[in-house]
Amino acid sequence: MTQIKNIGLFTSGGDAPGMNAAIRAVVRSATYYGLEVTGIRRGYEGMINGELFAMDRKSVANIIQRGGTILKTARSEQFKTPEGRKLAYQQLKTHNVDALVAIGGDGTFTGARIFGNEFDIPVVGLPGTIDNDLLGTDFTIGYDTAINTVIDAVDKIRDTAESHDRVFIVEVMGRDSGLIALRTGIASGAEAIVIPESKTNINSLCDRLEHGRKDKLSKIVIVAEGDDAGGAFEIGRHVKERFPHYDTRVSILGHIQRGGRPSCQDRVLASRVGVAAVEALLGGRRNEMIGIIHNEISYTPFEHACKHNVEINPDFLKIVEILSI
Repeated sequence: MTQIKNIGLFTSGGDAPGMNAAIRAVVRSATYYGLEVTGIRRGYEGMINGELFAMDRKSVANIIQRGGTILKTARSEQFKTPEGRKLAYQQLKTHNVDALVAIGGDGTFTGARIFGNEFDIPVVGLPGTIDNDLLGTDFTIGYDTAINTVIDAVDKIRDTAESHDRVFIVEVMGRDSGLIALRTGIASGAEAIVIPESKTNINSLCDRLEHGRKDKLSKIVIVAEGDDAGGAFEIGRHVKERFPHYDTRVSILGHIQRGGRPSCQDRVLASRVGVAAVEALLGGRRNEMIGIIHNEISYTPFEHACKHNVEINPDFLKIVEILSI
């Protein structure tokens, strides 16, 4: 057991449902083990600016069901510089913080790895991102809630699509990853999905729309925002040009995917990895992301978790094609 007495805790990057559940788990686990917790508002930027405050079990009462993050989040250009990181470290020393738990995604862990190595401070991370694009965990905190939010929205869009015999091009989040689009495309019965991991063939997509079921005039295409064709509006433009007789509409779901009450799965995931993070620090672990693989706690070095090369299961793409007939 290491001599850690005070854990600094922050969220960084994009918010994700379940971050509050993770905050709660870290604070109460630390209290259980007799440790102090220092909350850091607005991520690395708040660390530099001294937005640090003491937290206890009461600080996290009645937050497990809330979306967003009570610690706020922000991006920090200053932290990318050695001077900015030195200011952050000085603030941690002023507040007697001797270890960190970072909740976030790829950028958060990249910063945590550099910072931990520069100043020899133990840091572990919790995977908080709706994109599910980190290696070292089956699911990230927020992903399950986000895909259920998308499904709820697309189900509603399907109602109006069928009522008016419309084609809807629905854009979901996923600048670098198509995992939201892939899973929600299957679950919503979409006729096609478009994702960054596969080159978009507009002609092939239009052929699928044209030669699908003749008795089904309403159609749904799920598009990840980072696809190489330019997103839903560009795809919608091509579809309108090819099929001027179609009543084609574009819907951008946007930031509703980040909000809302976290699902049961996200709350349990966040709670499990939150407890494991405190125990990992006490056990001498550092520079690792805490995840869950095959229902078991896993530890992945930051440099591996941050590689952003999660592969798409080709079976999922085949399923979309089979079930869209």
